[in-house]
Amino acid sequence: MTTQTTAPQTPDTPAAPGPSGLIAIPTNIARALALGGAVLAIISTFMSWTWTSQFAGDLTVYGYPAGLQVLVLIGGALTALFALAGYGVKGLRHLVPAGGDAALRFAALATFATAWYTVIAISYELGGVVNLDPGGFIVAIATLTALVGALALPFEKPEPDPIDPDDDAWEQFKNKAAHKRATVKAAFAADSPGPVGKLPSWVEILVIIAVMALALTVFTYGIGTPTDQDELFIGFLITAGFGFAALNKSGLVAQAAQITSRHQTITVFGAFIAAALFPFTQTDDQYATIGVYILIFATVALGLNIVVGLAGLLDLGYVAFLGVGAYAAALVSGSPNSPWDVHFPFWAAVLVGAAASLAFGVLIGAPTLRLRGDYLAIVTLGFGEIFRITANNLDGTSGPDITNGSNGISSIPDLNILGWDLGAPHDIAGFTIGRFANYFLLMLLITAVVVLVFRRSGDSRIGRAWVAIREDETAALAMGINGFKVKLIAFAVGASLAGLAGTVQAHVTYTVTPEQYQFAGPIPPNSAFLLAAVVLGGMGTIGGPLIGASLLYLIPNKLQFLGDYQLFAFGVALILLMRFRPEGLVANRRRQLEFHEEAEAPTVLSKTGA
Repeated sequence: MTTQTTAPQTPDTPAAPGPSGLIAIPTNIARALALGGAVLAIISTFMSWTWTSQFAGDLTVYGYPAGLQVLVLIGGALTALFALAGYGVKGLRHLVPAGGDAALRFAALATFATAWYTVIAISYELGGVVNLDPGGFIVAIATLTALVGALALPFEKPEPDPIDPDDDAWEQFKNKAAHKRATVKAAFAADSPGPVGKLPSWVEILVIIAVMALALTVFTYGIGTPTDQDELFIGFLITAGFGFAALNKSGLVAQAAQITSRHQTITVFGAFIAAALFPFTQTDDQYATIGVYILIFATVALGLNIVVGLAGLLDLGYVAFLGVGAYAAALVSGSPNSPWDVHFPFWAAVLVGAAASLAFGVLIGAPTLRLRGDYLAIVTLGFGEIFRITANNLDGTSGPDITNGSNGISSIPDLNILGWDLGAPHDIAGFTIGRFANYFLLMLLITAVVVLVFRRSGDSRIGRAWVAIREDETAALAMGINGFKVKLIAFAVGASLAGLAGTVQAHVTYTVTPEQYQFAGPIPPNSAFLLAAVVLGGMGTIGGPLIGASLLYLIPNKLQFLGDYQLFAFGVALILLMRFRPEGLVANRRRQLEFHEEAEAPTVLSKTGA
């Protein structure tokens, strides 16, 4: 019998390869490149990038960043902070509670993409790279260096999943998921400071205030980009998109979500306070115009979220309820084109608009809600088109003279609430609030009412019944839930909320026409954009449709210079978002578990996880 021995490993024996980045550079050199490139990019923003001021923003001044330089400055600062956190600098390790260098890679990518887009745009619009000053060349080299260093850092990848051939498919799936979670946690344990425990209440409230201030700053910057500086808005989208991805990969977004979920009332109140401050940050009523339309769109999307997100009813003609409320309010608000010579006060017009939409919701829902799935979607799509065609035919020739046909109801007077004329500018604390700012504040109050209704109904017994119907209607019926009644209530509540927003829209636009309420079109609101706002933002949540509606209105409004390619670019963006974040921008816990198999199931689902 012979004994087989193994030779000891000598120093010349190669060690097992560890995780590596996309580029073969030692880790210490790669991190130094990322940090050095980020610092040099920051310095370059205080230099001149071009010799002429013909490009968007004045990039010719030394010592004062402007335009796209500000965005590169923000991206460079974020990259430098994440790089220093990777060195283990005390006080900065908590910037990456999730561990790893994914946040650093996305921050470096944001800085690189914004800087190189600016350099290429300057060269293209002004006629070559000869129009670049030294700062333009330096920022291009610096951001490329930072990106190369970030991509060279090791990727923490889980080891291959062990599979036992004797296990059935379900056991293999469970073992695979458990092994993946354990491997990822072990890989990040050494680099991550771990999740931050529950902080003192006053500290968490300060965090909420900081989050709201950041959101207000980002929204104000995006909406305030001049219409003649399209390059600035594209750069803002690049920085904001990759910057959000960096914060999400770092774990800061998840921690902020945990803190806000523990203080939901304070968070909602703070969000409305931040929104109310928006008109006071604007020097021109032009941007308040976009703000009020965003609120109208967002309020209607939140009402649709009751129907689609909570009850699971696919409604493709929801914009018709907005039109019913707008037409009803226009008919009773004193318009000279109205066949009814009446002028109701605002509170009465609001009740008429909401009641008319509620009646139409019950009228349409009663015969159709016994259908399910695609059949219900087709019926609601038909209702939306029938409403538009009917409003177009009620012109006194094809039908009774009610809606004035394709000309619509025009010259709708401005609202006057308790002696406050919303059509006239007012001075408040040294700030001049214009017409659209007045309507913005009014629409904000209505949005608060809709949020309250959504939140209270979602947590109520009827809200739980909606969720049960959405998850499995057959099982819900077997447990004694009256499916038809529950769905009809959801349809009626959603319709009345849309009519509520329609009453304000009629006065803001001065005119109500059938063409405003189509299934699809280049500019929202329409049924396709409303449904996209709910799905994009996050079904079944409060903040999701609000954020989704804001993006879906603001981005097409700012990208009108693309012309015929506008919808193409918009569609590509939606495809990418649904590919990488199918649960939506603001997803509840249940939908995260549905779309991400590797997510660890919580012990108890919170009320907001419905």
